[in-house]
Amino acid sequence: MLLSHEIDVLVVESQATMRAQLRNMLTSIGIEAPQFAVSATMAMRRLRAQRYDLVLCEYNLGEGQDGQHLLEDLRQHQIIPLDTLFVMITAERNYERVTSACELVPNDYILKPLTAETLRVRLLRAFEKRDAFLPAWQLMKIGDPVGAIAYCRIARDEHPQYLVDFMRLQAELHAGIGQIAEAETLYREILSARPIPWASLGLARMLVLKKAWVEAEHILTELLARHDRFIEAYELLASLHEATGHSQEACAALQRATELSPYRITRLRRLGELALNAGDAGAAARSLADAVERGKYSEFRDPEDHVRLLQAQLALHKLDEARDTLGDLERSMARHPKGELCTAIGGALIQAHQHDHTASRQSMLTALRNPGRLRELSVGLRQDLLKACYDQQMSDEGTELLADLLRTAGDDRTLESTRAALRSRGLDHLSREVEAKVQAEVKSLVTTGAQKAHAGDFDGAVAEMMNAARKMPGNPHVLFNAALALLRHIENRGWNEAFATQARTLIDRAQRIAPANPRLAAITEFMHDLMKRFGIGPTRTAPKAR
Repeated sequence: MLLSHEIDVLVVESQATMRAQLRNMLTSIGIEAPQFAVSATMAMRRLRAQRYDLVLCEYNLGEGQDGQHLLEDLRQHQIIPLDTLFVMITAERNYERVTSACELVPNDYILKPLTAETLRVRLLRAFEKRDAFLPAWQLMKIGDPVGAIAYCRIARDEHPQYLVDFMRLQAELHAGIGQIAEAETLYREILSARPIPWASLGLARMLVLKKAWVEAEHILTELLARHDRFIEAYELLASLHEATGHSQEACAALQRATELSPYRITRLRRLGELALNAGDAGAAARSLADAVERGKYSEFRDPEDHVRLLQAQLALHKLDEARDTLGDLERSMARHPKGELCTAIGGALIQAHQHDHTASRQSMLTALRNPGRLRELSVGLRQDLLKACYDQQMSDEGTELLADLLRTAGDDRTLESTRAALRSRGLDHLSREVEAKVQAEVKSLVTTGAQKAHAGDFDGAVAEMMNAARKMPGNPHVLFNAALALLRHIENRGWNEAFATQARTLIDRAQRIAPANPRLAAITEFMHDLMKRFGIGPTRTAPKAR
C-alpha cells in the first residue's frame, strides 16, 4: 500500500544529497510533492505558515541545531498540532542517546541507512497509530479534556497495542485539569508493570505538585542513576531544589542538563537566573553570555537575557563588559517589543552601580512610564525592578509596581519571593498592606460579578468579570470566576462560541498559574457538561445562541 499523495510533508534536512534521496524515496511510496527546509529556522518559518501532516526530520541539522531541539520548540510553543506527525531520521549512534534522554519524543524514529520500503512501512504504522489517537486529540483541540479522558479509557481496550500510550495521555490529561491524584495513580500503575523512565518522571511531577518533596527527590535520584542523560529529570530536580531552598543543588542539577544539551536557550537562561540568585555571578555570566549568543539565531530571543547578563557582569565588577552588553542590547534588540524597556532598565542598573543616582532614577522613570509594557517582563525582572525602586528611594513608584505585580502574578511562589525581597529591606508591613489591598479588590470584583449573575444579569456578570480578569490577569481566583461567569452565561442563554473560547483561555491561564487548584477540575467538568448538553464535538458545528 502506498501513502496518499494528498499528505503534506515537510522534510528537514541540511544535506543536499540526503534531500535528493528522500525526495526519490517519498515519490516512490506515493508522496509526490514533499517540501524541504535546510535548517531548523527555515522549518520553523514553514511550519508557522502552513499545516503539514508529517514532518520528516534529520536528527543532526548542523550549527548546533538538532531535530530534538526543533521538536521541543514546536511542541512547547504549540506551533504544530498533535496530529502532525514528527518522525526523526537518525544514525544508530544517536538513537540510544536521544531516546534515553528525552521526555518529549517523536512519533517514530527511523534509523539510517534506510530504504524506501522501510520508510513506507514505518510511516504507514505511524499514521495508523495517529488515527487511533485522533479522536482524543480532536477533543483536546476543542477544549474538552474530560471527553478526551473518557475516550482514552475506551481506547485502552479497543487498541491494546497502544495501552501504555493511552495511559500516558490519560495521566497527562488528568494532570492538566488538576486531578493530581488520578494522574499519580495511573503513573504508579504503569510503573508497576515495568520501569518506564517517562512514567517515573510523570510520577515525580505529580509529587512535586503535591509538595511531597522527599519521595519526589528519591524517585528522581533513582531515575537519574539508571538514565543519567534524562534531561527533563535534571530540570525537574532543579525545580524541586529551588522550591525547597537549595539553590546550589538546583544550579548543579541544571548545569548537568545544560552539559548534556548545551544549545537550548531556555535552559541556559534558567541556569543563568538560578546562578545569579544563588550568588554565583561567574557561572551566571557564562550561561547568560551563551544565551545571548545563541539568541542571535533563535526565533525565541529575549532582551531580558542581556539585562541578566549585565547584572552578572556588574556583580563581577566588570563595568566595561556590562556597557558592551548594554550597547549590544540597544543595537540588536531595538525592534523587539521589550527592547526599549530592557535598555532603560539596563542603563539604570549601570548608573546605580556607578553611584549616579540621579541618572539611574531618570532611567527608572523611563522604564516605569508604561505599566502595560512592564507586565510583559518576567516576574523575576519585575521583582528586581521593585527592589531597585526602594533602593533608589522611589517608594511611591515601588508601591505601585508592587500592587501591579500582585495583581498580575498571584501564584504562591511569586507571593513568597516578593515578600522575601521586601522583608530583606525591612518592608514587611508594606507587603502586608498591599497584599490586603489587592485581596480586597479581588473580593469586591468577584462579589459584584456574582451578584449580577444571581440577579439574572448574565451579560453584566460577564462584563464585570472580564474587566476583573484584565485588571488581574495573574490572579487564579479572578480567572476562575471570570471563566465561570462565561460558562453561566452559556448555561442560561445558549451556546456562544466566542464565550466558550474565552473561558478555555482563562482556564488554561489559571492552570499554568495554579496547576493543583481544586477548582480546576470542577470548572473543566462543568464546561464538558455544557458541551454535551449543546451537542458540541469535533465534528459538530456550534448551534446559534438564543
